[in-house]
Amino acid sequence: WINSVRAAAAILNDQSLGEIASKAENSFNIKFWNDRLRCLYDVVDVDHKPGQNDDTLRPNQIFALGGLPWTILSGERAKDVLNLIESDLLTPVGLKTLSTSNSQYFGRYEGSQRERDHAYHQGTVWLWLMGAFVDAWLRARGYSQEAKNEARARFLAPLSACAEKNNHLPEIADGDYPHLLRGSPFQAWSLGELIRISEMCRGDENI
Repeated sequence: WINSVRAAAAILNDQSLGEIASKAENSFNIKFWNDRLRCLYDVVDVDHKPGQNDDTLRPNQIFALGGLPWTILSGERAKDVLNLIESDLLTPVGLKTLSTSNSQYFGRYEGSQRERDHAYHQGTVWLWLMGAFVDAWLRARGYSQEAKNEARARFLAPLSACAEKNNHLPEIADGDYPHLLRGSPFQAWSLGELIRISEMCRGDENI
C-alpha cells in the first residue's frame, strides 16, 4: 500500500501523497518493529488488542526490504531482518513460510488434503519469494558487481538447475531437505521471478 501511494505521488507529482506515504512508513516502523528479535512482527494488535503482537518468523517481511520499488526498512534494521531470513528461512529453491524453530512447523507437504492445506503456510517453501529475497540481498550490498556475481552462484544457479531439470519451475517445495518439489508443476510466478533474478544479477537492478 505504501509503495502504491509513493507510485501515485511520483506519477502525479503530488507532494501531499508523498507526505501520506512517509507518515505511513514511519507508522509501520513504529508498530511492526520487534526490537527483541530484531525483525518485524508478523501481526500487530492481534484480535484488535493494542500491543498484542505475533512474533512468528515468516517471510512476509522480506517485502519491506526487496521486491518492491520502495523499501520500508533501511539501515541496520534492514540488515538484521535480511540476516535472520537468510539464516532461518532460506533454502536453495525459495523461502520457507515458517521457521523450523516454531512448534507449528511442517517440513513436508504431503498426506491428506487437510494435512497439505495445513502445511501450505507452515513451513512449505514458496519458490517465487526468492525474487524479493535476492532483490533485498543485492540492495544491502549496493548492487555491486561482486554481489551480483555471488548472487548468481548462490541463488540463481540452484533455481536455474531446477528449471532445466524439470523444464519449468513448480509452485512450492518441502521445507525439509532435500526440498522435494510439490504443488503445481508449472507455476508462472516462480518462473517469472527466476527471470527477474537473472536480469537483476546481470544488470539493471530496477527490472
